Amino acid sequence: MRNRIFHLLSTVCLTLLIVSCGDSQSSETPAAAGDDYLVTIKTSMGEMKAILYDETPKHKENFLKLVNDGFYDSLIFHRVINSFMIQGGDPGSKNAAPGQPLGSGGPGYTIPAEFVTSLFHEKGALSAARQGDQVNPERASSGSQFYVVQGTVTPRAQLEGTDQGKIIAAFRECMQTQPESDLAKEYQAVMTENPGDNAAIEAKVNSTLDRLTELTGRTFKMAEDRIEKYSTVGGTPFLDDQYTVFGKVISGLDIIDNIAMVQTAPGDRPVEDVRMFISVEKMPRAEIEEKYEYKYPVALEQ
Repeated sequence: MRNRIFHLLSTVCLTLLIVSCGDSQSSETPAAAGDDYLVTIKTSMGEMKAILYDETPKHKENFLKLVNDGFYDSLIFHRVINSFMIQGGDPGSKNAAPGQPLGSGGPGYTIPAEFVTSLFHEKGALSAARQGDQVNPERASSGSQFYVVQGTVTPRAQLEGTDQGKIIAAFRECMQTQPESDLAKEYQAVMTENPGDNAAIEAKVNSTLDRLTELTGRTFKMAEDRIEKYSTVGGTPFLDDQYTVFGKVISGLDIIDNIAMVQTAPGDRPVEDVRMFISVEKMPRAEIEEKYEYKYPVALEQ
């Protein structure tokens, strides 16, 4: 429907103020070499197993350090939204009183964003929370808060073609981070000359997608591997390239569903605390592949 993109931009402008599956191994493909770290997230509702991506080394190193320090033990999933995600990692949640607002705590530092094209918000993605773009234009991650994606399945037809969410994100990035660019000035002129006319700005943006890509580095068609996952396993595609994805739950996706369905109070905190205890063990990649039917990318098979 015409004007949908910029109607969404003006009315939704979605910013997560979250402050601070796998393919079976083919007999023709050798197992990944070397060791990796298997993360276990124990909760009162079951246990999840996860791996951390080598492609996001700063986040991997930081998460492993916090786990080994016992940072996460007895913290709660303080923000739970069914069909979206479950979030935890606020140190203030360990001894929080019922109804106490949570979500602003952390270890006192942030981590630079590590956006990787091949990593996206499919169901089970382990991703870093962060402050919104208004106060965090570089999209640096919280030092400790993370969320696990639940999301929903999106019909393939809605994912093919031009990705409206990517256009919105690129337009917003252009206007917020490069307002002095010639392109941003042209967009602003159209909006000034045609106040409230979403069709006019939509037409202008659609006619300048090549320049918008050149300015922001963003492309506007979803890759086939993402379409396949989002249309079968599910996830939250509108978060892609906005928040760093640094790991993946490879066993226990049903536990995400169990936690996501708990009763919550205003503010999305579960009425009954769901606590986490996180541990990590070194394990051969080949064993992880065999035991959890997770296939490491070929690039990691050194």
